[in-house]
Amino acid sequence: MVTVTRLNPFREMASMQNSLDRLFDDSWRRGWPTIADNMLPLDLYETDKGYIATIAAPGLNQDQFDIRFENGVLTVSADIPQPEIENARVLIQERASGRYSRSITLSQSVDIDQVDAHYENGILMLTLPKAPEAQPKRIAIKTNGQKQLQSKS
Repeated sequence: MVTVTRLNPFREMASMQNSLDRLFDDSWRRGWPTIADNMLPLDLYETDKGYIATIAAPGLNQDQFDIRFENGVLTVSADIPQPEIENARVLIQERASGRYSRSITLSQSVDIDQVDAHYENGILMLTLPKAPEAQPKRIAIKTNGQKQLQSKS
């Protein structure tokens, strides 16, 4: 006895789409670097007094970082080496290696002499205080009609 199977073109197209997706995932997307592949992950916070940037970079030493601040742009770079293991072939390699960098433009001027960088437990924390002229000011009103400019507390 012969079994007849009804042709469903949508099922065939979906199967072909899945095959093409796997092909591109396996070869093109993993083989071509993207902008995000060379960027250090960064979190940036702003307070009244300054900025705080944190960068996750486990396994690095503090001397592997290059931190620069120029023309309102903070740039953090790091060289992440690939471990060399003799007499072994790679089966899985998911950790990235190479030169990684991240640049961000800060909207307020920074007091560069007071910048602090601290690296602990794989987290680089940068404290970038705003320059005194960039910090918010409050104007106090006196009862005799004179105004006085003072720093916000």
